[in-house]
Amino acid sequence: MLLFLFGCVMLVVGYFLYGNIVEAILQPDDRKTPAVKKFDGVDFMILPTWKNMLIQLLNIAGIGPVIGVILGIKFGSIVFLIIPVGNIIGGAVHDFISGMMSMRNQGANLPIIIKRNLGQFSFWILSGFMILLLLLVVAVFVNVPADLLNGMIPDILNKMFPSLNNGMVSSPTIFWIAVGAIGLYYIVATLFPIDQIIGRFYPIFGLILLLGTAAVFVALLWHGNNDPAHFMIETEAFKANMLKDPIIPCLFVTIACGIMSGFHGTQSPIIARTLKSERDAKKVFYGMMVVEGLIGMVWAAAGMAIYNLNTAMMSETPMKVLLNITQYFLGGPMGNITILAVVILAITSGDTAMRCIRLTIAENLHISQSSVINRLAICIPLILIIVALLLWSNKSAESFKILWNYFAWGNQVLAALTLLTGTVWLLRKRRNPLIAVIPGAFMCFVVITYILWTSKAHGGPAGIGLNLKISYMIAAGLTLLLFGWAFYLGSASTESEEEDPSNRIENKNGDWDDLQDLEDSDGECSLNPENRKKWKRFAKLAVLADLKNMEEMDDEELLKRIIGK
Repeated sequence: MLLFLFGCVMLVVGYFLYGNIVEAILQPDDRKTPAVKKFDGVDFMILPTWKNMLIQLLNIAGIGPVIGVILGIKFGSIVFLIIPVGNIIGGAVHDFISGMMSMRNQGANLPIIIKRNLGQFSFWILSGFMILLLLLVVAVFVNVPADLLNGMIPDILNKMFPSLNNGMVSSPTIFWIAVGAIGLYYIVATLFPIDQIIGRFYPIFGLILLLGTAAVFVALLWHGNNDPAHFMIETEAFKANMLKDPIIPCLFVTIACGIMSGFHGTQSPIIARTLKSERDAKKVFYGMMVVEGLIGMVWAAAGMAIYNLNTAMMSETPMKVLLNITQYFLGGPMGNITILAVVILAITSGDTAMRCIRLTIAENLHISQSSVINRLAICIPLILIIVALLLWSNKSAESFKILWNYFAWGNQVLAALTLLTGTVWLLRKRRNPLIAVIPGAFMCFVVITYILWTSKAHGGPAGIGLNLKISYMIAAGLTLLLFGWAFYLGSASTESEEEDPSNRIENKNGDWDDLQDLEDSDGECSLNPENRKKWKRFAKLAVLADLKNMEEMDDEELLKRIIGK
């Protein structure tokens, strides 16, 4: 009990202490945000800060801080320390950096940010990888909530209508009806402007999630005080059934959301396009990850309590354990509301994952998203792929296990790559990169070790299957090489235009924009004649051009030539 409460306090204190350090390095200021500069009424618009916070929480949370920690607590009570430490110096930093990078790149998605920092080759490789990961996310986040509803609805109907024959409620039928309903919602939420579906309903969903988690927390304290021998400690029966896999790398792949998750880097740009001020970034990006850590702590504690009370549950699926937790601690009505909160948690990450895929493809192929037809043209092929994944994953329990394993592994690969990109970005801005290097290098070491060590013989997906110590050594070497490369890229060229106002030029509206604004403006900016001297100086400082006849070029040609360089 004390270790659990201590971990919760660490998360709250860490938000104010370490969060302030990270904020001082990232330096959010009063510049115009993408929501102001690029307003389009669909994806770029200002939403209230409290809405952005709840939307971000639901975007990033998914089922990781519930299902993931129910699995992860099987590693033991050490989880109550790893979650807060990893969250504060890792996951929350990851989300804050990815959000700020997007805002400083005019709301760009992660692949574009990677392109500008790691190069064209990395961009194409990682764009494909990210889209594949997000497709897995959507498939998982349709499958799990449909499965939970499939387990809950027949029970509710039988209690409400005891005269019904149980055989009249067909589980497969309910599962696929739920799949269809969730899929239809994903399409609607993906196509509509962000304020019409996500902005309107997410705050309500967020409150339901927080209330359900708070109810479990209160029940844990109540039962733990009355029966401390079975709550949040490792009983002998629990120890006998604990997972024996190595904590590094297995725990950090199992508990993705709550500690660190690459999926969050794909979601932060959605909110980066709706913030009115950069000064809200800490609350929205760093703060909501801390809240997710608190959610994870509560469900990890509930999982340990159920495993202590009934060790047979340690061999059950996490969905069954979740149903057992809610029924034991909260009873029927409140338990069902909490299950609905978890279902919503999954659904509200799946729909924004679909939205992110659409925006990423549109951004890479330069397809305008102001038209519903254009949005639909991108969504239809995605839907067909997701249906195929669902059909395959439900062939057997083994198929879904493979789907989940690759989702979890890919998630952490993306987290490591996001922080690798963040390292380059910070170095180019002449900021202290250690806030990205420390968690990024650790997660890079974890995922490389996992790929080298895991195999079907180790109970994981297909991997190389090397000895664990050899995997550690190779992973350490490759991690040093990757982050050495990041330091080389970041130190080779610096960007100081954000700090030096003399490196700005004036656009048609009289606003001062930097090179990034010009690159994202599709030629909308215009050079006033009196600013050409400043533009020449800027070109020299940025080492962008040895262009001849600059005075004779028209604005459009000049911009294209310099940006093209």
